[in-house]
Amino acid sequence: MSTLSINGYGDDLTINDVRIGDLSPQQHENIEKQKGGQNYHPLENVVISEVKDSSTLIARKPDPENIKAYIEEEVIDGLCSYSAVNQGQLNQIIVDAVVHHLTIEKLPTVPRSIRHKYMSAFLLAATAVTGMDRVVPKVAGVEAPELMFKLSRRWGYQVKGIPANEALVVAAKGNFHGRSMTAISMSDDPVARAEFGPFVPGIELVPFNDIDALTALFEEKGDRIVSYLVEPIQGEAGVIVPDEDYWPQVAALCKKHNILLAMDEVQTGFARTGAVFAHQLFDIKPDLMGCGKAAGGGILPVSFVAGRDDVIGLLTPGSEGSTFGGYPLGAVVGVFSIKAMIDLNLAEKAKIRGKQIMDRFAMMQADFPDKIKEIRGRGLLTAFEMRDEPQLDGHTVSLELLKQGVYAKETHHSTVRIAPALTISANQIDHIADAIYTVVKSL
Repeated sequence: MSTLSINGYGDDLTINDVRIGDLSPQQHENIEKQKGGQNYHPLENVVISEVKDSSTLIARKPDPENIKAYIEEEVIDGLCSYSAVNQGQLNQIIVDAVVHHLTIEKLPTVPRSIRHKYMSAFLLAATAVTGMDRVVPKVAGVEAPELMFKLSRRWGYQVKGIPANEALVVAAKGNFHGRSMTAISMSDDPVARAEFGPFVPGIELVPFNDIDALTALFEEKGDRIVSYLVEPIQGEAGVIVPDEDYWPQVAALCKKHNILLAMDEVQTGFARTGAVFAHQLFDIKPDLMGCGKAAGGGILPVSFVAGRDDVIGLLTPGSEGSTFGGYPLGAVVGVFSIKAMIDLNLAEKAKIRGKQIMDRFAMMQADFPDKIKEIRGRGLLTAFEMRDEPQLDGHTVSLELLKQGVYAKETHHSTVRIAPALTISANQIDHIADAIYTVVKSL
């Protein structure tokens, strides 16, 4: 066994004589490439070192004069950890609850084999805010669609009466539900699926926002379909917003064929789209709903599935479990993430700031119709898609925005998402919009 020495905190944290505060951005990248799995492609030449305020990060970049290992600059966070920090970085309501809990209450972790008092608090808050009968706490966001998939199948066998092992779950093309085996089995992304098969059976894909295709599939195989498991607005696909009448028609179709509507609100929930949950924008209510990301307020990973009593009630001891799903500290963070969302009126803030940036996107599209193909969004889940030209590269835009003090990230080559914290100021939105305009103009 090799010798391991760990000393210090912060920049003084030293692992075997390597002081973290001495590393340049390139050295950080080298360590990740040599000792980590290459499952992400982070932006080059930048390392986040701390948080300044709810929407501003401090980034370390190469020193242009090569005098020091790095310089530090402010960067407005235009991505918000893919909607995991809707309440803003280090939200004081949540931080105060965590500090109080660890220093005064002193109950960080106990197993689910014994009850703790904060589980009741979390269940009361989560069922109230979702308007659902029951909630099952989990940890990672991907665990929410995973559990909805399992619940759909059990409901299909026990309630709908589908013969054993014949249940079908329907998903939408272009979806993103995570990277577990079930999630990539539902995906049609070749990068996510390559060389990971065989995949989970019993899955059918339909085009998103195509009611005719869904109707045809339900009429052909509806007796064996247990659920339509789907995002209300597709995030990773590039903020794809369906037609206004799509979800009411889907809800009616599911009811007609006795099929569960299971909505993945991991990215769209917690006020991101201008409603507490995105399905409310379309005046419908799913049978099951999965939440994550901002359910933990950017402090801890917290997720859950909320749903009807007759569906979630089918779970039995041993049929589902999670060591840290609903543990005391996670439950407290979950409660106060909900409180912060409500007390700060984040859904209304998302509407106001979302309109502000979409108006700026519209102006940019009018000025550069040869560059901007489409703008999309609801609330502060927004994106602009550029035309399919070699110079209109989303990664180039992301790198150039970083030089302008804005962090954003492309998806599918030509689309750039902007989804900042819902606490962001009007001036910060203007800064993001100005930076985007400058970069797009230069392409």
